[in-house]
Amino acid sequence: MTAQDKILILDFGSQVTQLIARRVREAGVYCEIQPFNRTDEQVRAFKPKGIILSGGPASTLDEGSPRAPQAVFDMGVPVLAICYGQQTTCLQLGGKVEAGHAREFGKAMIEIRQASALFEDFWPKGSFQQVWMSHGDRVTELPKDFQVVATSDGAPFAIAVDEKRRIYTTMFHPEVVHTPDGAKLLGNFVHKICGCGDKWSMKAFRAAEIDRIRAQVGKGKVICGLSGGVDSAVAAVLIHEAIGDQLTCIFVDTGLMREGEAEQVVTLFRSHYNIPLIAVDAGETFLSALAGVSDPEQKRKTIGKLFIDVFDAEAHKIQDVAFLAQGTLYPDVIESVSFTGGPSVTIKSHHNVGGLPDRMKLQLIEPLRELFKDEVRALGRELGLPESFVGRHPFPGPGLAIRVLGDITPEKLAVLRKADTIYLDEIRKAGLYDEIWQAFAVLLPVRSVGVMGDGRSYDNVLALRAVTSVDGMTAESYPFDHAFLARVATRIINEVRGINRVTYDVTSKPPGTIEWE
Repeated sequence: MTAQDKILILDFGSQVTQLIARRVREAGVYCEIQPFNRTDEQVRAFKPKGIILSGGPASTLDEGSPRAPQAVFDMGVPVLAICYGQQTTCLQLGGKVEAGHAREFGKAMIEIRQASALFEDFWPKGSFQQVWMSHGDRVTELPKDFQVVATSDGAPFAIAVDEKRRIYTTMFHPEVVHTPDGAKLLGNFVHKICGCGDKWSMKAFRAAEIDRIRAQVGKGKVICGLSGGVDSAVAAVLIHEAIGDQLTCIFVDTGLMREGEAEQVVTLFRSHYNIPLIAVDAGETFLSALAGVSDPEQKRKTIGKLFIDVFDAEAHKIQDVAFLAQGTLYPDVIESVSFTGGPSVTIKSHHNVGGLPDRMKLQLIEPLRELFKDEVRALGRELGLPESFVGRHPFPGPGLAIRVLGDITPEKLAVLRKADTIYLDEIRKAGLYDEIWQAFAVLLPVRSVGVMGDGRSYDNVLALRAVTSVDGMTAESYPFDHAFLARVATRIINEVRGINRVTYDVTSKPPGTIEWE
């Protein structure tokens, strides 16, 4: 990656803005999402080779609706404006946008009327192509020197461009999978139009981030909280590679981990990587604080606050600490920080991406802040983390507390751990673990009457969930066959006392919702 090969994405609040960044990075080009209200000076300082304007929930016709910085159009770099981005571009350059016309939401067909550098390799003139639309307003008059190159039934300016100024606008969303050739279109924009190379990689990111960490930390001391998951582990190993024993990791065992995970974390960091590690067994403290708490949000907040308290107490035992490292990811940032107040914002109450309590007085180090989940896994492999750890299914901070619905007891946690272990064991035996993004069991606050052998039972109901995803931003239920589910259910009922009924939860996660629990 050269310093010049960067794409700037200005976010107007679309719930799929992060997918633009994914497609650009998949094309081997570094990019960043920043809020639409960056100043002209900030836009110029980034020195992008191209700029992409995202979609958004607002109407350009509303008073005070978002606008792009004027520098976007004055810098002379190529611009790709998507959906809301197209509308504000046209308004700002002298065109018109109107409401009250036919809306388009979902799949649509566009007709390619003219050739364009944006799609010259794959969409011939006269062809019809599938895209994904999501708009109510539409452009009704183009700015001077813009030409229509594609239309749809609901968008007469589905693609409109000013080839001379290299400004390209689409009414549809090329970043989503429902626009089959959208990745190619974005690839053409960053490579052929912007002139970016394709050398951005995890190897390049690793080297650049190590240099950045060293420059930020100097000779200071860093503490890192390990959760037992992939994100904090990758962050810790990367930082240790940069500054060695200036880093101390603190692992708080909340008593809400999956079977054997606490021991795996301690072994990995103490024995395999020889990273200084403080392990705190705080299970009784957390269970005491959660006693009688049934509301899932209250559980999350209780765990989050107590985790910081326990972590802070341990951190104060280390002298001269100036930095705190966290495994914050890009989806955490996108979902927890509002650029526009749009639907891309969902607060994660157990995350701390908005900052630290004032009393901690530490500077944050977040080396993964610009990466998606699968990119973090790739970085973990680049750093040499074991595949069994890198490929582990995500596990939210509240742990099993939110997978025991209702109040929590040690007995319920023991039942859930054993059932969850059997479920994952069968998934691995079937060779399905790597096909599934996240699988887990949930102990329901429901008891069922059943007959087991010659006796009647009155025991708990267990729900199983499994979803497929790439980055955790969208997901679909995994389609297990009936034989597999029957096998799992039989094992759980036979081997776990306290459960007499097992069900499979078929559900999906649309863009913009909070993470799976």
